[in-house]
Amino acid sequence: MATNQRDEQQHKDQNADQQGKSGSQKSTVKRGFAAMNEAQQREIASKGGQAAHQKGTAHEFDSEEARRAGQKGGEAVSRNREHMAEIGRKGGESRQAGNRTTEPGKGGASRKNADKQP
Repeated sequence: MATNQRDEQQHKDQNADQQGKSGSQKSTVKRGFAAMNEAQQREIASKGGQAAHQKGTAHEFDSEEARRAGQKGGEAVSRNREHMAEIGRKGGESRQAGNRTTEPGKGGASRKNADKQP
């Protein structure tokens, strides 16, 4: 019971500190899950996921559903023409870089030079 009162006092102190800093603006204090650190949140979320699987109510993708989700994501990305052009440009640059090798018999650049020998 003493810890409950201590927690309430800390909460009041936090509110007073934030009100003093923000002036007349209404402040928001993180409570519950949001107030926990990331490790605590992960631990609780993990337990929830495990419980759902044990209970049999957890959602699992089948291959068809995963395929549809991937297709939907691909369609959304492909609507951005600038992004698609950038991807294509990078691919072309990468492919050209692979052809620019100096070893004889490999790549486009060395073959071109081999044909032009005097």
